[in-house]
Amino acid sequence: MNSALSTASATALTTLREGTPLVQVITNRVVTGFTANVLLALGAAGAMVDIPVEAGPFARHASGLLVNLGTPGSEQRHAMLEATEAAADAGTPWVLDPVAIGSAPVRTPLAHTLVARRPTIVRGNASEILALARSGSGGRGVDSTDDVEAAAGAAEAIARDHGSVVAVSGPIDLITDGSRTARIDNGSALLTRVTGGGCALGAVMAAFAAVADPFEAAVAATATYCIASEDAAARAEGPGSFAVHFLDELSRIQPADVLARAAIA
Repeated sequence: MNSALSTASATALTTLREGTPLVQVITNRVVTGFTANVLLALGAAGAMVDIPVEAGPFARHASGLLVNLGTPGSEQRHAMLEATEAAADAGTPWVLDPVAIGSAPVRTPLAHTLVARRPTIVRGNASEILALARSGSGGRGVDSTDDVEAAAGAAEAIARDHGSVVAVSGPIDLITDGSRTARIDNGSALLTRVTGGGCALGAVMAAFAAVADPFEAAVAATATYCIASEDAAARAEGPGSFAVHFLDELSRIQPADVLARAAIA
């Protein structure tokens, strides 16, 4: 196990809770409430500022920004472009979640436009990362049809080409900045049974990116999130109760838990 990254993850959680970063969230309408509650439970705060004219100015002052392509209506697409331009100009860390890209004719070219703006972190499943690297046609909607390791080369290429950290979600998460790579073997399959389980992780990464090095932020976010999901699953009777327990466990998890239990290689 990587004790240095476990220690850095625990430290990042402490720093996050001391600073309460404000994350601007431009995400899909299916997961807005869940994402806001996840941020609050963790110790951050969310602001769903996703309309043009407001999105750009807010990105200059936010601690971090999430751009999630889940339901990219016309107005929201303009807000994404406005916010990412402002974030790049102001140095605000931002996360791109290229949800369900591949053959979709609107979100796929938008994702390629956004990744060229050099997001701090890119988070997606294996099929989305392959499609973003133009090495695959995407998955089945929001579900991956590819293995995480199959996307490792694509993740490294995106990281090198765009100066981003790339996080590939799966049974064992893979995170790379093009030179360093970490794999995290924590988490519960119940995260895939709750709408927003993956999308909210992008917001958590944006919160951690406000207080830590991007690579360490992506690792810390993933480890913290997945350990909390394990504890929630142990208490849950199914997906419904898991969602409630998950918020409780995100609030309850301590840096010492991350240090002791993060399975980072």
